[in-house]
Amino acid sequence: MSRSCGDTADHGLPAPLPPSPTSPTPPSNPEAASPMSARDFPADLLRAVLHRLPPADVARAACVCRLWHAVASDRAVLEAAFRAPWGVRRVVGEPATRAFWRASSLGRFALSHTVRRGDNVPGIALKYSVQVTDIKRFNNMMSDHGIYSRERLLIPISSPEILLDSTCYIEMDHNAKREVAVFYPEGHPNGDAQSLANTAAAKRQSKRILESVRRSLRVDDGTAEYYLSVTDGDPRAAMMEFSEDLRWEQQQAGH
Repeated sequence: MSRSCGDTADHGLPAPLPPSPTSPTPPSNPEAASPMSARDFPADLLRAVLHRLPPADVARAACVCRLWHAVASDRAVLEAAFRAPWGVRRVVGEPATRAFWRASSLGRFALSHTVRRGDNVPGIALKYSVQVTDIKRFNNMMSDHGIYSRERLLIPISSPEILLDSTCYIEMDHNAKREVAVFYPEGHPNGDAQSLANTAAAKRQSKRILESVRRSLRVDDGTAEYYLSVTDGDPRAAMMEFSEDLRWEQQQAGH
């Protein structure tokens, strides 16, 4: 007689059930079988990968875990993602915020043009093949006359080829009211040239003050220079000093 599933063996024990084909076989090494997590990704390999990603993807990678955030926030990784699309060789300086690195557009770059005697906005626009309105907008200028109060203009990049193998300097331009990576055609910003530019600007300012005092007092340049010299260049004090001297002379003449 055949035995049913409820029959027992000769020793009174239930017959063993065959293994289920769907039952998972426990791993001999649970740690080896666990899936690889983001934390297990080697930092050097992660850095090599992030160096090849655009800024938007690097920003997303920073949200994965602490390790990825640390690597994705590294200065070298951020710079590499920022300059790679345009072939820039090096970016010098630190931006005010990390958000600067996330938008690697041509609008983040500019060419520095030193304003010289005889320059005008249409001529500069023609030289660099850009629109006059683009130069004015980029430099926060209301009119073409704004060029005369500036030492330099930031020129929007019209062609990415300009930036190939270049070195750019992150600067905050207070006239343009924007932070940009500036490319200098002469190679790098010259400290001596900047010092000379500052000296020239100071001379122009002194000349404007002298002209204002001369017109207000209706005197010659020598007299205006004298009263500015005795008041440490303060135009209001110079005019008050002149008025007091004039009053004293009038009193003397009345006696």
